Amino acid sequence: MTGDKTMPLQFQTIGVIGKQSGAVPRDTLLQLAEFLEGNGQRVLLEEATSKRLWNHHMEAASLAQIGQSCDLAIVVGGDGTLLHSARGLADYGVPLLGINLGRLGFLADIPSDGMLTILNQVFSGHYQEEQRFLLQAEINGQTFTAFNDVVIHKWNIARMIELETYIDGVFVESQRSDGLIIATPTGSTAYALSGGGPLLQPTLNAIVMVPICPHTLSNRPIVLGGDSKVELLIGGRTEIGHARATCDGQSSIPLRSKRVTIAKYESMVRLIHPHGHNHFHILRAKLGWSGHPV
Repeated sequence: MTGDKTMPLQFQTIGVIGKQSGAVPRDTLLQLAEFLEGNGQRVLLEEATSKRLWNHHMEAASLAQIGQSCDLAIVVGGDGTLLHSARGLADYGVPLLGINLGRLGFLADIPSDGMLTILNQVFSGHYQEEQRFLLQAEINGQTFTAFNDVVIHKWNIARMIELETYIDGVFVESQRSDGLIIATPTGSTAYALSGGGPLLQPTLNAIVMVPICPHTLSNRPIVLGGDSKVELLIGGRTEIGHARATCDGQSSIPLRSKRVTIAKYESMVRLIHPHGHNHFHILRAKLGWSGHPV
């Protein structure tokens, strides 16, 4: 559910997580820390960010420690940093707020130049909270999570791979393609969009499957109920080692087993948005849609 909060919450301990690659946003992080400490709030700086931010006085903490101790996590970077943080903090129920350093993000939607004004509003109780789900993938006997998508794709070969798809134990199709994207509503604006998939409203309980360059043009994107269990069997002449699984574009896993199982993860991601947040406004801005006719 998405809704406005009108009663203030006491965010006493704040976790701060900086972008994981590229130049560290030193000025933004120090300005944010000064603001939070001026409010009397305790600040825990994520340890990987702390190591890259020279000459600071903030207390360093792991993602697990932030999850255990913090009332709110502020992510300073972009959507990739927020994806990383969401996977690490979902089990702790800590809400995340994203500050974007560059272009408008789908997830990190607060511009850095206006962050202090918006944070004042949030700390006064004027914000919107949204819950979104992740995917859990069982790959090679291990469990991985993804906020955007799980992608099964060919690796280091010029030919297609062969996949069989089962939904809740029922055979659906076999296909030859470059791979298959299994995405959450959050991920419908990521790789799945590039593959021709539909845009899903973020709070829908749904999963979308989008084939990548299928050999048969009748293989189309499919939208499933969010509680569906997807099983993929790497079949035919596809050899182990010629296919990989990628979670959120960040974790690449060589497939040693021919079976991959994907379902909704039990913990939800809590996102904090500024008051008046509108998903369709972000779509118009990011995708270049027209505004109201004059």
